[in-house]
Amino acid sequence: MGGEDDNIISLYERNAVAFDELRGRNLFERPWLDRFTSLVPPRGDILDLGCGGAEPIAADLIRDGFRVTGVDASETLIGLCRQRFPDRSWFVADMREFSLPAKYNGILAWHSFFHLNQNDQRAMFPRFAALAAPGAALMFTSGHFDGVAMGEFAGEPLYHASLSSEEYTALLSENGFAVVAQMSQDPQCGGATVWLAKRIS
Repeated sequence: MGGEDDNIISLYERNAVAFDELRGRNLFERPWLDRFTSLVPPRGDILDLGCGGAEPIAADLIRDGFRVTGVDASETLIGLCRQRFPDRSWFVADMREFSLPAKYNGILAWHSFFHLNQNDQRAMFPRFAALAAPGAALMFTSGHFDGVAMGEFAGEPLYHASLSSEEYTALLSENGFAVVAQMSQDPQCGGATVWLAKRIS
């Protein structure tokens, strides 16, 4: 990733079990997930980039009948996914490099995409397009301002970055997506800044 964001993958791997436990199972993201899945056909294929240990988001999608493929750079977290849902496809991979010939009806990068630096975020939009089936839904979370913000996890610095809302809108359009809904710092969703888009070309 370059710079302090290089530490993200190793930080999550070192603290994988603690992260999984702290994540909890309260699906406060439900309203946004419902909006996302309303754009995905029943039993559609969903790609979860940064899936963690599959709980609670991927697990909920699986219970709703969607065919989930999960990607995470933490081997330990993917190991948890494989224990919990052994009949699904789970990959230890960096989302910036993950590639399959498959096309997905939905692509989710929830609380993962914003750990990439700005240039890597820009480079993800053609990758989203390459993985998206016609009409696919795309949902990701970003920061709420253009720049870098440092958080903390397990006492270690945790890198986040974001582009401007204008640039995200332009990148989506340039790569064949139209914004369906967007909210900055949604108070009903833990303050998340959420982007929901649909592949239109």
